[in-house]
Amino acid sequence: MARLSGPMFSLDASGKFGGSMVFSKWKGRNYSRQLVTPKNPKSAMQTGVRSMMKFLSQAWASIGSTPQGSYAADAASKQISPFNSFMGINLGRWQNFFGPSQETPAAGASTPLTVTTMGLTGGEGNCTIELTPSGATSIWGFMIFRDTAEITAPSWANCVAVIPADGANAVTYVDSPLAAGTYHYRAAAFNVDGVMGTVKADDSEAVT
Repeated sequence: MARLSGPMFSLDASGKFGGSMVFSKWKGRNYSRQLVTPKNPKSAMQTGVRSMMKFLSQAWASIGSTPQGSYAADAASKQISPFNSFMGINLGRWQNFFGPSQETPAAGASTPLTVTTMGLTGGEGNCTIELTPSGATSIWGFMIFRDTAEITAPSWANCVAVIPADGANAVTYVDSPLAAGTYHYRAAAFNVDGVMGTVKADDSEAVT
């Protein structure tokens, strides 16, 4: 993406040009990019990134002013909002398969937690996953991994959901839509300071 000054020899520019470029403005900055046809792929990697993006975007408002304030310096240095800093830093951690953290830098000092039980119930076009966390106030959520074969290497690329948890109650997630077949699942808890727990052993369930 290129930043522009006086785009197209004018004071401003927006929209498509020549079927190959798009001019627009973001936070007061002019930019141009290649014109691409929008797609909505559901590859494992796309699902993994989107799952974390959804979790983080919904969690920001509830983490509190102190954790939010820890992103102010990074945001100011990059001329972005603290929210965008929170998203960028944690998505970067996620692509290195580290858990997200409410504050930056991530303390990573809490005790890793375990998934006590993982129950699977297959249905018509779906599988219900019920997770019971080990009780701890530092827990922030669960990562759920899915594949059509045994999951030997859980990663952000085979994560299908990132869901909040409170350490006291079981959490239920319905994975759908799914084609008929057998699906393998694993899950891991993560804490508010970025610590990930041991990934639960592989288990499978049939979907009709």
